[in-house]
Amino acid sequence: MDGIHDLGGRLGFGPIDVHEPEEQFHHDWEERTLAIIRAMTRPIPWSIDWFRYVRELIEPVDYLSRPYYDQWLQTYAAMMIDAGAASVEEFAAGQSLTAPRAGMPAPMAPRDVAAATTRLSRFERAIDAEPAFAVSDRVRAKRESATGHTRLPGYARGRTGTVEAVRGAFVFPDTNMTDDGPAKSLYTVRFAATELWPEAAGRPDSVFVDLWESYLERA
Repeated sequence: MDGIHDLGGRLGFGPIDVHEPEEQFHHDWEERTLAIIRAMTRPIPWSIDWFRYVRELIEPVDYLSRPYYDQWLQTYAAMMIDAGAASVEEFAAGQSLTAPRAGMPAPMAPRDVAAATTRLSRFERAIDAEPAFAVSDRVRAKRESATGHTRLPGYARGRTGTVEAVRGAFVFPDTNMTDDGPAKSLYTVRFAATELWPEAAGRPDSVFVDLWESYLERA
């Protein structure tokens, strides 16, 4: 979605601190939050793209001022309310106030938690269509805006680059918010920094972006 989360190349946020200590969690509650979310029983099979879409709906002030895992808490609370798994009143009270909704999955058994926290999803898919582009092709990222979730960053739209690799077919995130598909060809596209940002003139840097076929047109 075209929202506050798409910060790449935006002015006014200052330089990125590349010397920040490498630590996965800054506070104990963040580690516990991630563990609970990874181990929870989903009331419906939420996709990662649905999670991202809901997270991108957070108000800009909250998105920029609250910790990363606090955003996760807000997002999962919203998804649970939307799915009927919990109510606003239950979140405010910090406990269940009603019986589980009919058809709600049973809580995960303790013996299954360890496996659930390390299980990774795979998004490669077999498709019949051949890739429209090949390595070394010149392509242009489309200027289209998006009302839902998208992985096409704003700074690349309308910019021209070169296909560096054809990755195969992967589930298309723009239409994967509520189901598992379809899949489309995915490419790694190299953009010269000078193509993306005029102030990079004279620099040899490049930016590599993985982009689905629907995002691209032949240059």
